[in-house]
Amino acid sequence: MNCFQPYSIFPLGDSALTIDFGNLISESINKKVLQLFHQLKTVGSNIIIDVVPAYSSLTIYYDVAFFRHGEKSAFDAVTELLEEWFSQNLNLTQHSSNHFEIPVCYSKKFAIDIEHLSEQNNLSIEEIIFIHTSSTYRVYMLGFLPGFTYMGEVDPRIAIDRKSIPIKLLAGAVGIAGRQTGIYPLASPGGWQIIGRTPTKVFRKENPCPVLFYPGDEVKFYSISEDEFENYQARST
Repeated sequence: MNCFQPYSIFPLGDSALTIDFGNLISESINKKVLQLFHQLKTVGSNIIIDVVPAYSSLTIYYDVAFFRHGEKSAFDAVTELLEEWFSQNLNLTQHSSNHFEIPVCYSKKFAIDIEHLSEQNNLSIEEIIFIHTSSTYRVYMLGFLPGFTYMGEVDPRIAIDRKSIPIKLLAGAVGIAGRQTGIYPLASPGGWQIIGRTPTKVFRKENPCPVLFYPGDEVKFYSISEDEFENYQARST
């Protein structure tokens, strides 16, 4: 029995393929994706250039030149290689993850959409803050911007659709889109509903490892005041 079933493999351009385990947010599937990601990184291959994990899929970039004179297409050859690995029913180990406690100021100065969320979901602002800080969130993937975290899942009581038109946001803005929550690592346009801001810098380009979080990590938010926010920023500069 193949431990990776069910899945589908399809080409992504002419130098990559995607292994898809289903288009949904699922911790068990995401764990499977990350297990395979770390396995491929560990095993290595002279044909695989890079491996990029997402919520429920894994994209593999391969060296097209390696197959230039072969009888098989690059896609067919890489697909056969992966299915051979899968058929071995590999006993993949869970990669260790980190846990972070992240301060967030939910003041209206920073929480530009919290009143909209309050009205839309019929909750008080205090209830929104309590619910958002009561859960531990899994980092499912990074994307959109360097270090942007797609975390989930938020309590359905505070789930809300993203904005129809993106606006300019500050670095550290904490938002919700659907049942996802995340932190904007840089000032940029964004369409998530912003409920606060963290003074924690989640992306530092000068560091050897510029991003703070990685897929599989856990994040728990806690509330701070505006004064505490300013003190955090002063200490980190």
